[in-house]
Amino acid sequence: MSTSLAWDERYAAGGFQFGEAPNDYLRSQSWRLRPGMRAMVPGDGEGRNGVWLAEQGLAVTSLDWSPVGVAKAETLAAQRGVRLDAVVADVARWHWPEAAFDLAAWIYLHLPPADRAAACAGVVLALKPGGLLVLECFTPAQQGRRSGGPKDPALLWSREVVEAEFPAFTILELTEGTVLLDEGPRHQGPAELVRGVLRKPG
Repeated sequence: MSTSLAWDERYAAGGFQFGEAPNDYLRSQSWRLRPGMRAMVPGDGEGRNGVWLAEQGLAVTSLDWSPVGVAKAETLAAQRGVRLDAVVADVARWHWPEAAFDLAAWIYLHLPPADRAAACAGVVLALKPGGLLVLECFTPAQQGRRSGGPKDPALLWSREVVEAEFPAFTILELTEGTVLLDEGPRHQGPAELVRGVLRKPG
């Protein structure tokens, strides 16, 4: 079974696997947002983060490789009365537009290293000069915890990975540590995360 089909099955299981509320760290950055900004959310799953950004007045493109997840994102947006450009796409192979977005929200998107590098290069290309990247991902210290995250250590992030994938970006904040998650049935309890906000030069 392909990974995308596995996610189709998870999203089709009923309910929202990570809840309908946005990621807490993304929400904590609301003071950086302005209505009219263009945002993109790679790996947005069922749309909780993209829909929340749209509720803040942003024009949002939500990407995910699961058609089931994208359909749920579209339904959530309709229920909330906001517009969401929800696209079925493999973020490692999507045709990223150049200098199109003011914000990228990379929340729990864990990919094999080659795919991760391709998707990160896409984000670098697609952000406007001065654009912001908000990121939250699991670190290697998460292994063995029951609060979510991939089992393959190659898919995990760290401060060093962030710095390596976005070497030219200015780090506004970047931390590693334990966070208590309460995000739907799949993210519950203490978790080991890297969180950051970075700015593209220009």
